[in-house]
Amino acid sequence: MTKLVVVSAGLSVPSSTRLLGDRLAAATAAHTGAEVRVIEVRDLAVEIAHNLTSGFPGPALAAALDAVTEADGLIVVTPVFSASYSGLFKSFFDVLGARDQDALAGKPVLIAATGGTARHSLVLDHALRPLFAYLRAVVVPTGVYAASEDWGAEGLPERVERAAGELAALLPETAGRPVAAERPAPPAARRAEPDGFTVVPFEEQLAALRG
Repeated sequence: MTKLVVVSAGLSVPSSTRLLGDRLAAATAAHTGAEVRVIEVRDLAVEIAHNLTSGFPGPALAAALDAVTEADGLIVVTPVFSASYSGLFKSFFDVLGARDQDALAGKPVLIAATGGTARHSLVLDHALRPLFAYLRAVVVPTGVYAASEDWGAEGLPERVERAAGELAALLPETAGRPVAAERPAPPAARRAEPDGFTVVPFEEQLAALRG
């Protein structure tokens, strides 16, 4: 079965960061039937700090790192602090990279973030996307940012569904499946000009070149 791991760096309980991660995971699983595991980075804070100083993960952190490494795809969600990802979120992936530089190489990753204002939405492209590009992950085109006013408003469910579909398309059980072809538009009619020449639409000329 396809393994999907959510890494949530929310600090509060309940957490809007965890809620966004759950919604993205549910939407992705609806496409794939993937088995979902959620890692709350908050619960690993002490072991992450010890690992940074000692170089050795505790049992809970080691299990979380193994889950991320073995996952077929990731959903990563962080709250915004000082216009970037949280320090705890970054520390988790620092530990992962120190343990195995290839842990995320080629792995599909959906990036998401939460914040108090829409002005922080650029965190997706200016912080999260470069981080996971550096780790050589395959970041899906659509990132999802949820500000406080987005919950219950129009737009967020559509962004969640679009991003989940993009991630699902990269997971093993769905990758390579043919996408239902859209019905081609009818070719433009040829047009006879007064001087006797017939204008052939460009689409028809292109089709002829393709054979």
